[in-house]
Amino acid sequence: MTVSTTDHHSKYLAKAVAALTPEGRKRVDELLDQLAVAVRSREWVVHFAMAREAEVEAGRTDTSQADEPDDRLNEEEVDGLTAGFMTIRDQEPLDDVADWANAVLALLADERAVLNRS
Repeated sequence: MTVSTTDHHSKYLAKAVAALTPEGRKRVDELLDQLAVAVRSREWVVHFAMAREAEVEAGRTDTSQADEPDDRLNEEEVDGLTAGFMTIRDQEPLDDVADWANAVLALLADERAVLNRS
């Protein structure tokens, strides 16, 4: 049985969310709030941030809506999110938050692959 890359990345995100410490959860919440404010004119980027925030608050990734916001992101939005999450991953002093950002980057890479096939 072969596990698809998307499934693998979803499992990676689930593991990273579950591994967040209380301090890491608080930091992720702050970062996602900042993202939502910075991109409030980009509806699907805001929805993407809210979906990630709901996952972190619940401590698991099976809480997202059926209509995943990353399915609606355009190439420019994926590029912007990728740059932002790369900055978090590379500069965040909390290891659990950096690992979470890297897991989100894996999901964004999956979305980029889908966009490139379209």
